[in-house]
Amino acid sequence: MNKKIAIIGSGFSSLAAAAYLAKQGNSVTIYEKNSTVGGRARQLQKEGFTFDIGPTWYWMPDVFERFFADFNKKPSDYYQLIKLAPAYSVYFGENDYITIEDTLEKICATFEAEEKGSSIKLKKFIDKALDNYNIAIKDLVYRPGVSPLELVTPVTIKKIGQFFSTISKEVRKEFNNPRIISILEFPVLFLGAKPSNTPAFYSFMNYADFGLGTFHPKEGMYSVIKGMKALAQELGVTIKTNQNVEKINVKNGITTGLVVNSQPIEANIVLSGADYHHTETLLDSQYRQYSEAYWEKKTFAPSSLLFYVGFDKKLENVEHHTLFFDVDFEAHAKDIYDTPKWPENPLFYASFPSKTDNNVAPEGKEAGIFLIPLAPGIEDTKKLRLKYFEIILDRFEKLTNQEVKKYVIFKESFCINDFINDYNSYKGNAYGLANTLMQTAFLRPKLKSKKVKNLFFTGQLTVPGPGVPPSLISGKLVSGLIANN
Repeated sequence: MNKKIAIIGSGFSSLAAAAYLAKQGNSVTIYEKNSTVGGRARQLQKEGFTFDIGPTWYWMPDVFERFFADFNKKPSDYYQLIKLAPAYSVYFGENDYITIEDTLEKICATFEAEEKGSSIKLKKFIDKALDNYNIAIKDLVYRPGVSPLELVTPVTIKKIGQFFSTISKEVRKEFNNPRIISILEFPVLFLGAKPSNTPAFYSFMNYADFGLGTFHPKEGMYSVIKGMKALAQELGVTIKTNQNVEKINVKNGITTGLVVNSQPIEANIVLSGADYHHTETLLDSQYRQYSEAYWEKKTFAPSSLLFYVGFDKKLENVEHHTLFFDVDFEAHAKDIYDTPKWPENPLFYASFPSKTDNNVAPEGKEAGIFLIPLAPGIEDTKKLRLKYFEIILDRFEKLTNQEVKKYVIFKESFCINDFINDYNSYKGNAYGLANTLMQTAFLRPKLKSKKVKNLFFTGQLTVPGPGVPPSLISGKLVSGLIANN
């Protein structure tokens, strides 16, 4: 039966779900609070520069291919991908960096130069990571987190030990060089937890990094959003922007629709791709599944302080993606996860998409995105933002041996208060719930409400977890549950 479905939000998971639900023959309308689609993956355009406000890394191209193939399409029907060569570089000190190239063979040579014998260990490590990738990304993550038994398969039983060990332990068993350890621990930061709290099974992220490589969609990650929007509209989805959802209506335990911009909207099914905690506040209290105490106890992925900077010259000694690991990672991680506060010496990441893509900055100029991971829920002021901009640009100049401050044309910032205001994000988190052992699969907040019939959820706070590829998968999973509802 054709159902009238109202979707809250237009991020990756909402757009994916909308496409699947429309393909099933439903009447689907998306209600987006902001003036443009994309959720956290919006775009900033200023003075001829274009920046991705949200995600900037394109990993796991196979997940995107699988998504579009479900509609007999290819990513290339909507956007053009460029494989980054090199993928990224990592600074450890002044003029001291390691470049991660675009093939495993080249990366092995880099490791060997760094630590004799490490290339042999790396190949074995990546073989295991590939095995985990085939189990996780081709199978397990496409299960809806309804039952613990979803994780019990002949192959996962053999790997049970990996769920009770950590990435940190496994990396340190094989490698001694601290720089190599940092590089191998880096990919799991996308999962939103410390390597010492992330199950070893998640080494599949290392295969995503070294085995598959890093890509850039021409004109930025927003071109993926534009492609998904176009696909959804081709399938008949209606998308409405500047639509503030104020309430989810429930009658006799069944949702009847929404209140949007003070107007009632009828729907057979409501699906929220907005922040899960916020979505439940749109319900009368008796219909909320999770208490404030529940959310308070959860381990959230970090928030971020982001800067979008237009530079009046081309920058040197940096790649498209550049990481700055010249300070103590453990100390910064403690300031995020253990005793939340602004870090004294932050690690940071910088992206210069204009190194690859001429479309994102005027000729002879550079577009720069800087990101400092932060604890969610801490104080956010203009003064603090300015202080940290100075800190990272001072370090950036010193580490890369160039003047940049005097070439700043403009800077825009985005931090905790903006995540709250723009996305109703719980405590201003940027990436959702961390993928720790106790927050994996069926232990995450559910895709289907236990208290309200015909109410569903999708996105980074539910199954399968944070990140862009998991968001696409989350949209597919929830559409399957709705089809079987």
